Amino acid sequence: MSVGDSVARGEAAPGRGNAQSPPGNEGIDPRLLGVQDLSAFEMPADFRGRPGWFVQLWWIADALLFRPSPQVLYGWRRALLRLFGASIGKGAVIRPRARITYPWKVSIGEHAWIGDDVTLYSLGPIEIGAHAVVSQRSYLCAADHDYRRRTFPIRARAVRVGAHAWVATDVFVAPGVTIGDAAVVGARSTVLRDLPPGMVCYGYPAVAVRPRESLDLD
Repeated sequence: MSVGDSVARGEAAPGRGNAQSPPGNEGIDPRLLGVQDLSAFEMPADFRGRPGWFVQLWWIADALLFRPSPQVLYGWRRALLRLFGASIGKGAVIRPRARITYPWKVSIGEHAWIGDDVTLYSLGPIEIGAHAVVSQRSYLCAADHDYRRRTFPIRARAVRVGAHAWVATDVFVAPGVTIGDAAVVGARSTVLRDLPPGMVCYGYPAVAVRPRESLDLD
């Protein structure tokens, strides 16, 4: 019988006496207990960038004014996001089912497109360049937790999508990642590190596969 077998059944590991795991932690290797203590977690001061009442006001406006708005009211949604501190370029197309956590941490360039069910998890800054496309159901995550510390602190880590880039449907973009100008990220890819400009990229994790070719129809 291995040490792992005994731990899996909640028994004391050989050589460790009869020590028992605290209630609720049965079956966990005692060496791993305490690596994170969520009772000690605290949100960093001013992490949201706005007072709590303002955050709640945005969530109400999102539920009542942004998401129910007719699809064609792009100007209305641009104006609403600007009112809550977002930097939104001229002609940006933002669909009503897009989810934006904190607009004041978001910058969207001119004529960029943000599809339905896109999540801009903007606990940290998210920058989307002019003429860039983020297609439906993609998830841009601009924060994570430091798992190496017991208090499991949250960290803002900026995400940037370059000008003229295309993030295709259902792509996950990890915290701290930059997608280069004019890059293409294939559908359902997972972007865990920076991607170079002007390249077609896809996969898990996404990697650059070939240069993006420009087709001149003139």
